[in-house]
Amino acid sequence: MSNIPSLILNTNDRMPLLGLGVYKATAPGEVEGAIAAALDCGYRLIDTASAYKNEEGVGRGIRSSSVPREELFITTKLWNTAQRIGDIDGAFQRSLDRLGLDYVDLYLIHWPVPGCFINSWQALERIRESGQAKAIGVSNFEIPHLEALFQTSGIVPAVNQIEYHPLWNQSELYEYCRERGIAVQAYAPLARGAYLKKDTLLHIGETYGKSPAQIGLRWLVQKGISAIPKSVNPKRIAENADIFDFELTDLEMKTIDALDEKFRSAGIPEDMQGFVR
Repeated sequence: MSNIPSLILNTNDRMPLLGLGVYKATAPGEVEGAIAAALDCGYRLIDTASAYKNEEGVGRGIRSSSVPREELFITTKLWNTAQRIGDIDGAFQRSLDRLGLDYVDLYLIHWPVPGCFINSWQALERIRESGQAKAIGVSNFEIPHLEALFQTSGIVPAVNQIEYHPLWNQSELYEYCRERGIAVQAYAPLARGAYLKKDTLLHIGETYGKSPAQIGLRWLVQKGISAIPKSVNPKRIAENADIFDFELTDLEMKTIDALDEKFRSAGIPEDMQGFVR
């Protein structure tokens, strides 16, 4: 069994506080190797997406493991094109087929495509009712997008997956989600390496014998934010999970909060430019 703690979603399902992101892991055997290394280290959450073009590899990695399916938490996402043509059910079924699974634990709308995401959410509600997705949520949604959802739906997203790290702690959005029972999950939690040489994090890391990456990840999970760092390097995968044997002080947490400079490390799709920050 995994020793990585979980948080309880508003569906009463448990989602691990740390998982493996597999964005851009598309070389032959790459994602399968990353999953094997992660599962050996106690990871149980694997986050993929239709747009990542590696759902088949994720499925192979899952099937080659001895970890029971019920112990895993598998997330995938609905891409923008399917939203625009209204093919949500078809896109979801293709994701299931590529993964080789009967269900996913979490299905997300990848981006709030204007004029589409409300209808997409209604389709996700039906998918959840079918039992093929245990929980549904969103990604890259800002407060106005969530407000629009709430005007048409009584189903609160289980998760909002957003870029979140010491250099961009979207505090207003985080508090908004927390007050409404929406779990926040951080992608790009290492800011693509942008804070790994920050003196503040180096200094705090020296106190605990940890790297800046480990300090940044610990800061996230200590806030109750699930983090999904992407790596295909077994050593880094193991290091990223070695964050549950210490606790940052309140002062250290606030010091890291103060590093915020609204730095976006991940790109915005061309078709979403101007629609999100």
